[in-house]
Amino acid sequence: MTDRDLVGRLRERGRLVLWSLARIPLGLVGLVAIPLQLYAYPLILVTVGVPLLLGVTALERAALRPYRRWAGGVLGVEIPTPYRIPPSRGPVARVRSIATDPATWRDFAWMFVNAPLSVLAGIVPLAFWVNGLLGLAMPFVWTFGTPDLDYVLLYGDTPGGYALAPVIGAALLVVAWWLTPWATRAHATVARWLLAPTAKNALTTRVRELADSRADTVDAQAAELRRIERDLHDGAQARLVALGMNLGMAEDLMARDPEAAKALLAEARESSSQALSELRSLVRGIHPPVLADRGLDGAVRALALALPLPVEVDVELPGRPQAPVESAVYFAVAETLANAAKHSGGTAAWIRIRHVEDRLAVMIGDDGHGGATVTPDGGLRGIERRLAAFDGTLGLASPVGGPTIVTLELPCELSSVKTSSSSGTA
Repeated sequence: MTDRDLVGRLRERGRLVLWSLARIPLGLVGLVAIPLQLYAYPLILVTVGVPLLLGVTALERAALRPYRRWAGGVLGVEIPTPYRIPPSRGPVARVRSIATDPATWRDFAWMFVNAPLSVLAGIVPLAFWVNGLLGLAMPFVWTFGTPDLDYVLLYGDTPGGYALAPVIGAALLVVAWWLTPWATRAHATVARWLLAPTAKNALTTRVRELADSRADTVDAQAAELRRIERDLHDGAQARLVALGMNLGMAEDLMARDPEAAKALLAEARESSSQALSELRSLVRGIHPPVLADRGLDGAVRALALALPLPVEVDVELPGRPQAPVESAVYFAVAETLANAAKHSGGTAAWIRIRHVEDRLAVMIGDDGHGGATVTPDGGLRGIERRLAAFDGTLGLASPVGGPTIVTLELPCELSSVKTSSSSGTA
């Protein structure tokens, strides 16, 4: 270990000691919330307890967010928020949800445990550091001054005590060196144990997320079926009906008016061509042939070429996603690019696709005026529903003035075919 490494580690130990001391008053202040919360429950019967409990729990949960971030940083894991989503139908319902939430009582237990634990995690390592340094300094006190009574009682007033003091001091410093990070990790471990979601809570949250995503998927599929039915009814079906009528009339006119029958047949041929074109467009909307033939890279590039904006496409995939995932990402990119062309007012756009740690990440951006939001019936909400079926997420950054950046991320395994390309299209 070099001198620079040793100095860096000493600074790290000193920082840990100082932060441990800073957590002591925070832990002691947290004790004030315990009687307030206990008093709030019986006061609910006289109404005043409702706002009191809501206010106390809101302050507690806000105060515990930094503890979760700190403990997660020490342990190298993320500690998510474990609370249930309270109902929005009134304060009494919210109080009932909070009072029956196990995370509320685990927060209460943390407030009670955190105070003595903060004192121990802060004072004990500091005591070892101080006494260890004093032990190393005692020979100088013996040489240049008069040792105090505690020193004489501990080490004696003989040369043997003179030699024993630095040895004990060095031992105390070794213990302090080891104890400081251990105490911090122990404190963080207790915080994670009490403040993180329990296995039951995590399972309940996961079931709720799956139920919500299933409902969104069912709604999206129903909307898609309605769209297909509407397109068939208003488009190809109407033209085929007209085609049948024209053929029937042409059959009646064939003998007595061949010219009129010929005109009707020409009109029928035009109707059949239009119906075929609409059916092809409908099929492309269900699963584009370019996606099946050329994969996600080629399909996205085709979308970029059809856009009236210049689009830079950057794709690096070590394989090909599964067909359902590929289709979901394709339509999400298509919807996002359509929004950029219609509403952004931008002059350029870009697409970046990567596969990192078994997750497919897509970024679509434009240099428009920004201000995009996710609305309940908007296209971005539809993308969220489509991705939710695959445990995917959508992120939106669109400050007023731009740029707008939409990020899509979903778990995905790839085949062995490598796809890597980067180009600009216009």
